[in-house]
Amino acid sequence: MAETVKSIIDIMEKLAPKQDAMKWDNVGLQVGSNHSQVNRVMVCLDVTKEVLQEAVEKKVDLIIAHHPMIFSPLKSITKEDYKGSLIHEAIKKDINIYAAHTNMDIATEGLNAFVAKKIGIEDTDILDITQREKLYKIAVFVPEGYEEKVAQGLATAGAGHIGNYSHCSFRSEGTGTFKPLAGTNPFIGKQGELEKVSEIKIETIVPQSHLAEAINNIIQAHPYEEVAYDVYPLNNLGSKKGLGRIGKLQTAKSLSSFAEELKQLLQLKQVKYAGNPHKTLETIGIVCGSGADYIELAAERGCDCLITGDVKYHQAQTALEFGITVIDAGHFETEIFFVDLVVAYLREQFSMENMEVEIVAPSTEINPFNIL
Repeated sequence: MAETVKSIIDIMEKLAPKQDAMKWDNVGLQVGSNHSQVNRVMVCLDVTKEVLQEAVEKKVDLIIAHHPMIFSPLKSITKEDYKGSLIHEAIKKDINIYAAHTNMDIATEGLNAFVAKKIGIEDTDILDITQREKLYKIAVFVPEGYEEKVAQGLATAGAGHIGNYSHCSFRSEGTGTFKPLAGTNPFIGKQGELEKVSEIKIETIVPQSHLAEAINNIIQAHPYEEVAYDVYPLNNLGSKKGLGRIGKLQTAKSLSSFAEELKQLLQLKQVKYAGNPHKTLETIGIVCGSGADYIELAAERGCDCLITGDVKYHQAQTALEFGITVIDAGHFETEIFFVDLVVAYLREQFSMENMEVEIVAPSTEINPFNIL
């Protein structure tokens, strides 16, 4: 049985939650229906005419792109307009289109983290913190003998993480009371009779992104017909999220040697850099795509070098004024790894879930710039 668009989106948003995207961004399902069936997925950087045509030829049901095909509000959708013609063709061929943009840049194991690891940046931290995840406390009351099953359901949903510790909870014993009324089918007790039961109260912490799953797992694991649980909002600071990464090279290198190494690692035709080629680099910042606006912040955070794309002339001058070197590795070149990241992630997830969905990457996706 084919999977649905919604089931694939749920898997994607475990990696890169939609709510983490920047407010100005437009991510999520852009064309199609959550209920459409999916047998084949294509992962790409951009939805172009060539990519869409290849998707048609390969009988793709869902395209997952990094750059949103629909970004600004559309006043009309016509075949004569380039973007309108793509939307029309996608709908005509029943191809769904989903975008994971800044939410994938921000994701803990997202694009910036993936490329940072690829080029050997270690002990990474977030360059620009954009948000702190909201935390909640869940308290659930379980009859003795069933507490481990419910606790495991919470842990499986991602509840109970404090720092580098998992399965964190507090348990207390008490007596639960209830009277089953007409129309009930009680697990313990009889209709019309007050029941007293020895119960365990399990308290744990859960981030907002896992709250719905945690509650669902409680209900599925709990033996009672009606589950008693409480959810409390907390003022504790949750995990930080944000754009870019900052970290250390295992071995300090000169700017020129590091740029040459980067050229090989990212398979670049060329690499531009601004700064003294003999300057020693140790602390590196990276913002995939267009991140020259982070030059000043990278300097404030102690970076010796910022790797990004789309660096303008005066931005390179600004970097030198702030005492930081900058490597322009290209917008396309730093973001094309979105395809490798998502393909590998989905294959692993589909295998774990026994989902028979094929994943392909386009052969027609090319950098719009040519180098002579």
